[in-house]
Amino acid sequence: MVDTTRLTQAVDHFADRLRAAPQSRLQRGAAAEALALARELAQWAQVLEAPGGEPREMPDAGMFAAADQVTVAGHDLALVVTTDDEVGEAVRLVEEARKRAGV
Repeated sequence: MVDTTRLTQAVDHFADRLRAAPQSRLQRGAAAEALALARELAQWAQVLEAPGGEPREMPDAGMFAAADQVTVAGHDLALVVTTDDEVGEAVRLVEEARKRAGV
């Protein structure tokens, strides 16, 4: 069993920063960046859970839901990754998205 603590901590940190961000920051792209990350993580989790299946796209639930979407997708991925390399790649994606979001 792989330790996914780094991943869940990175996801939770990004989500907390999004929740604390002013609406203007969310509107200027932070929410869109978060949704893009959530969609990527959710798709990755779906591929790992059901190889060969058709991944579903996470819907846009609005800028105020972006933090929750990142949390759900990140924690779902943490449940299905199987290697330390996958954890490291996921953490990298989260950190890069957080930086691009400016939070």
